[in-house]
Amino acid sequence: MNYFNSSEEENVLNAARKIAQEILKPLRAKYDEAEEYCPQATQAMAQAGLFGLWLPKEYGGAGLGVNALALALEETAKVCMGLSLPAGTSALGGMPMFFWATPEQRAKWLPDLASGKKLWTFALSEAQAGSDATAIKTTAVKDGDYYILNGMKHYISTGEAADFYTVAVSTNPERGARGISLIVVEKGTEGFTFGKKERKLGLRTNPTYDLVFRNCKVPASNLLGGEGKGLLIVQETLDYSRPGIAAQALGLAEGALEETIKYLKIRKQCGQPVISFQGIGHELAQLAAETEAGKALVFGLTREVDKDFISASNAAVKNNTTVHEELKKLKTPRRTKYSAMAKLFCSDTAMHVTDRCINLCGGIAYTRDFPLEKFARDAKVTQIYEGTNHIQKNEIWSWLIKEN
Repeated sequence: MNYFNSSEEENVLNAARKIAQEILKPLRAKYDEAEEYCPQATQAMAQAGLFGLWLPKEYGGAGLGVNALALALEETAKVCMGLSLPAGTSALGGMPMFFWATPEQRAKWLPDLASGKKLWTFALSEAQAGSDATAIKTTAVKDGDYYILNGMKHYISTGEAADFYTVAVSTNPERGARGISLIVVEKGTEGFTFGKKERKLGLRTNPTYDLVFRNCKVPASNLLGGEGKGLLIVQETLDYSRPGIAAQALGLAEGALEETIKYLKIRKQCGQPVISFQGIGHELAQLAAETEAGKALVFGLTREVDKDFISASNAAVKNNTTVHEELKKLKTPRRTKYSAMAKLFCSDTAMHVTDRCINLCGGIAYTRDFPLEKFARDAKVTQIYEGTNHIQKNEIWSWLIKEN
């Protein structure tokens, strides 16, 4: 179903579909097997303008908001979520900067972010700070015009391939959660190195690394929003970024269904195509209905989000203010509950659909020559990153208490 896409958004879908089919699909098996990053895939998405879909035109973006980004992430995930993930991680790393950046910071960083020339990612998780983000131990101590960072980050998507890292640090450990801040660190900064590269169940075409900071000297001008604002910025960011994870999960589910239906049309048992059996048809119908329900939830949410997001983005450029300030002027409500619902429902749907599709196709689906096993492996991470689904349930539960 077309969820009220404009002609510009239809162009986004067509561009993403073309890249997915012509660039990503021929490369996915090779890079999944090698567990390597693919610059060719990233370059193709950058040339098509997918990195700047959500950013203002003044900085080289398309000005189309979060909905267009979700459309592109969904369409490319139908083929390979890992190869297309740099567009998602750049948005996740770039959003906290975009919401809180000064006009000077926006001018410095946004053009390269929008063009895809420079990749961004977000560095929050640590060994003892996963679901409990407030437990971070990485510190940033002010020293004149610089902050000195020490610590380590774990499970950072797009890892060594990124150019800029929005890093959560403690600038005042005694204040706990209120002492968390966000600072932008550029690759190549002295004292910043990479640790272990993870060998993963899925998402193998996107590199996941540890980040290591040893007396890493970062300009104080790279701080976002001031000391102690980090947790607030993270919470605000996730309200806008989690629909992207939901869209990726939907793409996985849709891609798995497409591959399954194609196979069941040609696979014969008892002298007829397997897809003609009523039991098979009913299960496909159920899976399709669950996936479409997820789409309605995601794109209803992104439409609602964009009502204020696009206006605030444009106003921030015009008024030389931050996007966060403009959202406050609009009295934009928190959409935490709905972002959590979208991520929860769609990631669970992706896992259910890919699992059932493997059962429907049988033995061939368990082999690496057929794409379903990769879809299933990749789907699992959507239940984990950007907050596990237990955290999503906590978020929803908390809001239900507040509202009733």
